Amino acid sequence: MPQALKLRELTTGLASASRPGKVIWITGLSGSGKTTIARMLKSALEARGHFVVLLDGDELRAFMPLGDRFDGDSRLKLALAYGGLCRLMAVQGAIVICATISMREEVYAWNRANIENYLEVFLDVSSELRAARDPKKYYARIAGGELGDFSGCDQAVDIPSAPDLHLKPSCEEGPAATASKILECLDATSNSGGCLTQRDA
Repeated sequence: MPQALKLRELTTGLASASRPGKVIWITGLSGSGKTTIARMLKSALEARGHFVVLLDGDELRAFMPLGDRFDGDSRLKLALAYGGLCRLMAVQGAIVICATISMREEVYAWNRANIENYLEVFLDVSSELRAARDPKKYYARIAGGELGDFSGCDQAVDIPSAPDLHLKPSCEEGPAATASKILECLDATSNSGGCLTQRDA
């Protein structure tokens, strides 16, 4: 990477550190569109001049301890580590988007207690639509008996009881429309000092 580009990225990040950071926690089961929507949201915020970091659960697993384990206890420890990493970046001024399953009540509670400017988004997508999408062929492998310890199938999850945004994307609603709803809530946060809770949108 050219030195000038490195310096430009560094100065942009330092300038953003003077603004309050935020964590946008996008959760939902596999196939709900978390990563696609998170990428669109990141692009939209960067177009407004914000310094944005996107953390994807699958990518984080690749280098974090316990990343190769899928039992319930390991999943919980990983999810809490994701929350801690998000907080660390947000206190330095970054807008952090975390796209992760991590559907445990302990995780939601820790995030709310420890992360200032926290926005929890639950993508509530039907099992039929998730199975039809199946971008990583997980559901096909489960049906064939090739995959176990899977969140929402043979491993229980905690549905968020009070997310800031409870969205139900459908076949007709593309990921751009869902990302726009999250952006609208962020705008409401800026204007009112607190995100207007929108459930079943």
